[in-house]
Amino acid sequence: MSLLEVRDLRVAYGAIEAIKGISLDVEEGQVVTLIGTNGAGKTTTLRTLSGLLKPLAGEVTFDGKRLDSMKAHDIVKQGVAHSPEGRRIFPLMTVEENLELGAYSRKGGTTGEDVASVFTRFPRLEERRAQKAGTLSGGEQQMLAIGRALMSRPRMLMLDEPSMGLSPIMIQLIFETIAELKAAGTTILLVEQNASAALALADVGYVLETGRVVLSGPGKDLLKDDKVRKAYLGED
Repeated sequence: MSLLEVRDLRVAYGAIEAIKGISLDVEEGQVVTLIGTNGAGKTTTLRTLSGLLKPLAGEVTFDGKRLDSMKAHDIVKQGVAHSPEGRRIFPLMTVEENLELGAYSRKGGTTGEDVASVFTRFPRLEERRAQKAGTLSGGEQQMLAIGRALMSRPRMLMLDEPSMGLSPIMIQLIFETIAELKAAGTTILLVEQNASAALALADVGYVLETGRVVLSGPGKDLLKDDKVRKAYLGED
């Protein structure tokens, strides 16, 4: 049994069906990436898995438990953390306060060790721990969004477009961080516009088109697939 199993998931915005029966699996310790053009349904999939959207049909199970009928805060308690597209940090709160909020679902205990772990991973955040989050650069805000998600000690981390709008140096840093998390055994479900970098890192990739999975396989195999190279990697 996979850690995450999605079967025949369907999701709609009003009368428009955005997800049309997709199925996917994420094994514990894997990095799995979803790639596709804008409007393919990648973000909608993550929002549904995290409980922000309710599906029309289908099943989502995580470690054998059904998630598709749970509320978002209960899904976090099951060990699923979501770093959303656009980062969605709290701009008027400090860096440290944002991190503390990431641990809100945990029962008891202190968060100092977890904050220290995030600061070890992202030293720049420690330098700005008392700074308002809204004054950080885009790359620093992305570090904060990932760090906040890690504060819940997730069994699976979902990252939605972590490199969007960042400088090349920051993009490299973010992907290095994802690689480090993978090496540490973190299970990751990644949505990323940089398909080449995502597939190079991923154990498994799923290609979405208009709400359907049209291709899947090992990330390195998809990198070599002619259809993927032409449609998503900008190669002739």
